[in-house]
Amino acid sequence: MAGLGLAAWLVWFATAPVSLSASPLDVNLEPGLGLRQVSRNLAQSGVGFSPWQFTLLARVLGKAGAIKAGSYEVEAGLTPLALLSKLTRGDVSQGDVSLIEGWNLRQVRAALDANPDLRHDSQSLSDQEILQKLGASEPFLEGLLFPDTYLFPKHGSDLEVLARAYRAMQRHLQAEWAARDTGTPCRNPYEALILASIVEKETGLAADRGKVASVFTNRLRLSMPLQTDPTVIYGLGEKYDGNLHRRDLQRDTAFNTYTRPGLPPGPIALPGRAALHAALHPDSTPYLYFVARGDGSSQFSPDLDSHNRAVARYIRKK
Repeated sequence: MAGLGLAAWLVWFATAPVSLSASPLDVNLEPGLGLRQVSRNLAQSGVGFSPWQFTLLARVLGKAGAIKAGSYEVEAGLTPLALLSKLTRGDVSQGDVSLIEGWNLRQVRAALDANPDLRHDSQSLSDQEILQKLGASEPFLEGLLFPDTYLFPKHGSDLEVLARAYRAMQRHLQAEWAARDTGTPCRNPYEALILASIVEKETGLAADRGKVASVFTNRLRLSMPLQTDPTVIYGLGEKYDGNLHRRDLQRDTAFNTYTRPGLPPGPIALPGRAALHAALHPDSTPYLYFVARGDGSSQFSPDLDSHNRAVARYIRKK
């Protein structure tokens, strides 16, 4: 009779919805917890049962060692049996973070630091320390992270997001490099990444991206200075006050493409897939110059005289 009574109680317990202190309820189970610790964690988080009850259910069903670590969302109406199934499936709740094309590394790190669902393991690390954690051989962390929306288990490490973004960039970059135009002036994938980051920052209209890439490709082939403002702005760092002055163009930094020939020493932003493709498959054009028209598009010119006329028309409004 006692056995039948226990069995009946266990069936009732397993199939009756649990009470929650809030709904939905976030429960985080750290790796390495035993069944009793898991049960206590659930009860302390606000799931309305005694730890021994859930422990007994898991043992009777042979699930004592099958519960997976992670962050779980427990909603009203869930039964202990359904909760146990959720924990053994590893049906963790997820957060997300978006890294945007054209962002620089400061913006990326600020977005990660501000995300409430991430564990901020990178916050105290320098860029070089993060590079070491990623096993990256590149000299700068800037530009190495692929812009995308990344899902992650809540309370997961931001270092794992960074690692996934790094691997994604390597995958896309290597694919584009393998299919590159044979005439590209880029000598290796890292140079292609640098060029793509400039194309990303200089493209106001998607339809112009191939022509923007052609201007910089043509200049590199002719050993002309790139003379692109976004690299100057990047080199100024926190000294940039929102307006680019003539003195800024004359102030020499490693990223000033007015004072230094060729590509800068590293990327200046996160390039997306389209910018990577354009950098290695530019349009075939005679263009060496372009100027913004003011509507997002650009006016392209093959020589300095026509460029000066375009500047007079669109910038000086003459």
